[in-house]
Amino acid sequence: MWNQFFLLEEYTGTDTQYVGKLHTDQDKGDGNLKYILTGDGAGSLFVIDENTGDIHAAKKLDREEKSLYVLRAKAIDRKTGRQVEPESEFIIKIHDINDNEPKFTKDLYTASVPEMSGVGIIKTALPDMSRENREQYQVVIQAKDMGGQMGGLSGTTTVNITLTDVNNNPPRFPQSTYQFYSPESVPLGTHLGRIKANDPDVGENAEMEYSIAEGDGADMFDVITDKDTQEGIITVKQNLDYENKMLYTLKVDASNIHPDPRFLYLGPFKDTAVVKISVEDMDEPPVFSKIFYLIEVDEDVKEGSIIGQVTAYDPDAINNLIKYSVDRHSDMDRIFSIHSENGSIFTLKPLDRESTPWHNITITATEINNSKQSSRIPVFIRILDINDHAPELAMYYETFVCENAKPGQLIQTVSVMDKDDPPRGHKFFFEPVPEFPLNPNFTIVDNKDNTAGIMTRKDGYSRNKMSTYLLPILIFDNDYPIQSSTGTLTIRVCACDNQGNMQSCNAEALVLSAGLSTGALIAILLCVVILLVLVVLFVALKRQRKKEPLIISKDDVRDNIVTYNDEGGGEEDTQAFDIGTLRNPEAREDSKFRRDVMPETIFQIRRTVPLWENIDVQDFIHRRLKENDSDPSAPPYDSLATYAYEGNDSIADSLSSLESPTVDCNQDYGYLSDWGPRFKKLADMYGGDDSDRD
Repeated sequence: MWNQFFLLEEYTGTDTQYVGKLHTDQDKGDGNLKYILTGDGAGSLFVIDENTGDIHAAKKLDREEKSLYVLRAKAIDRKTGRQVEPESEFIIKIHDINDNEPKFTKDLYTASVPEMSGVGIIKTALPDMSRENREQYQVVIQAKDMGGQMGGLSGTTTVNITLTDVNNNPPRFPQSTYQFYSPESVPLGTHLGRIKANDPDVGENAEMEYSIAEGDGADMFDVITDKDTQEGIITVKQNLDYENKMLYTLKVDASNIHPDPRFLYLGPFKDTAVVKISVEDMDEPPVFSKIFYLIEVDEDVKEGSIIGQVTAYDPDAINNLIKYSVDRHSDMDRIFSIHSENGSIFTLKPLDRESTPWHNITITATEINNSKQSSRIPVFIRILDINDHAPELAMYYETFVCENAKPGQLIQTVSVMDKDDPPRGHKFFFEPVPEFPLNPNFTIVDNKDNTAGIMTRKDGYSRNKMSTYLLPILIFDNDYPIQSSTGTLTIRVCACDNQGNMQSCNAEALVLSAGLSTGALIAILLCVVILLVLVVLFVALKRQRKKEPLIISKDDVRDNIVTYNDEGGGEEDTQAFDIGTLRNPEAREDSKFRRDVMPETIFQIRRTVPLWENIDVQDFIHRRLKENDSDPSAPPYDSLATYAYEGNDSIADSLSSLESPTVDCNQDYGYLSDWGPRFKKLADMYGGDDSDRD
């Protein structure tokens, strides 16, 4: 048992404390062996005599710090340095002495005990202790060791004790009656006032809720609970009307939410208070009979027609008169107006459903005695459709027919659009126009689904004979009144392949492509453009030439020359242009030389073929133009002349003396006075003897 030693803690002697002795059987006492100590505290806490093996404690030890030390001992030969025995391990245990007093783990303890509670480790010394009277207590607790015997040590601590709350107090109103005032025009949900019942409890034990028990205003008001302040808030539930009722009386209850069954014997955990609410009279704005108005009107209604009516009244006892008006911000185009006295709405302009199907206007009702009191109401005006638009082709169709088409082929399907919106939906019909009921080229087939098909009627078409066909289509609807229109379909004749695919629709391009290439056509066009430019330049230069002035010098003594650009009164002034034959087709057919330019060579006078009687004037002029174009004696340019030809059936005959057989003889113009007031001036000039002499 040598390998276990015991030692007291907190040794207070003057010498070192002897622990024990190590010894080996190999020690002969001749001093050849040496003892060595290693392990916990060797050399510092514990020292060994290397010759004798005695172990001493060099310092005071504390068991509370370390209660066990493990050390190892060995003996070696001083001469050789080898161990004479294997190393041995031993333990030093520290014996405890009562050197520490009891200590609490905390300097201050906190404990809670429900009020009104019974026996516990820490228990109340008095029955029915009330938290509401005193909540905090403080006690000092002492702990002793050695069972409290003499010589034992002790320690103390402080315990703070709090009495926790239980719901043993009902809520109580501080007053039995509350009075509030409310204007009659307050919005719904307005807070009129707050009431609060007192509850000495805390936390959830003091939580309460408010409710209206009974009263004549239970339907008009409501009470809500403020969870943060535990107050009851009186609010407006329905619109108040001073003229209807001026005073309301309510009974409001306040009750605990979490009552404790152990204390129900103390009485009901609720209280009741009376709340009186007085309604104050206010000048209120007019009130409309509806929250909005919906008016439906046909779009063909006449201007000034009444389409609807709005009504409003003054809710005050005075019952002021009301005037109506249209808010022009909602009717910028001034399409509607309203009678200011009776609220009748009428139109100012025509209506068009297709452009504006709905009109949303705002009507204002204002008290005549107080313009600040006004109300606004929306009026939605729906424009009902009238069949006032004719159906039309839905689009412009690029229609073509192949030259090799066969009869009965469908070349186009057309559809229709209509701005109207009939309630039963659209139904369109297609027919040929009455002027051309039977078209020899195409047929219009009504598909009975608001579309029509265009079918061919003959075998083959030719671009050279007719490159484009116009097919009029009569379209009408089935609404009342029936509307119809005529749409014209342009059908081009095109060259197609065997599958019916279009290749070319231009007849001119087909002809030119056989003889000229594209490059040759471009060259020809360039030449034509250059020629036109040269002609324009030549004409411009010719116009810029200045004519020689008639009077060259101011010293010229000749008289002033005046040029008249009009025809004189005598027939001899018209020798430059002989138009007599054009004024009368029956005039003689003698050809005359032109007198505007003298020809260099006098050609044989060519006799024209006499014209038959009553020939058409247009044909006559064309014949004369053809003769003049082939006449070598005429200059190579045209002359412009105005012909005032009078027909053969005129009762006045011709008044001109051109070609008259007797020029110098007197002629009787008395018949002019019988022609009426239009010829009165001529009759005065030529009808008398004096005129003949003049």
